[in-house]
Amino acid sequence: MPILNVKISGAPSAETTRRVANLLLDATSNILGKKRDVTSIAVDYVDPEHWIVAGKSLAEHKLASFYFDVKITAGTNTKDEKAQYIDTVFNGMKTVLGELHTESYIYVQEVSGDAYGYGGLTQEYRYIASKR
Repeated sequence: MPILNVKISGAPSAETTRRVANLLLDATSNILGKKRDVTSIAVDYVDPEHWIVAGKSLAEHKLASFYFDVKITAGTNTKDEKAQYIDTVFNGMKTVLGELHTESYIYVQEVSGDAYGYGGLTQEYRYIASKR
């Protein structure tokens, strides 16, 4: 049930959105073990002229970049799984976007199960209900 938010440098592209969404859905499901059918992905695009790294735009750097955050329930993944996930996503984004600025960020945010949910139910509630 994670929500994934992605910002990509460049012009909006349905093809890029599809490729990024497929990459993230596969990694989130295969590495973090999250259910595909309740994973949501939102993709936004930022003009490289308006994305600044070290005082220069990405257009000046002649590199692509992305920022990606995923919210997962705290305690559901190991450090090794999160490290593998970050590595897989970064390298996959290189394949989709081309040469990346190293200042491309991935943030796996662990959220308390009693403060996070979907469909009006918390993850904590879902966990307890599954044990009945």
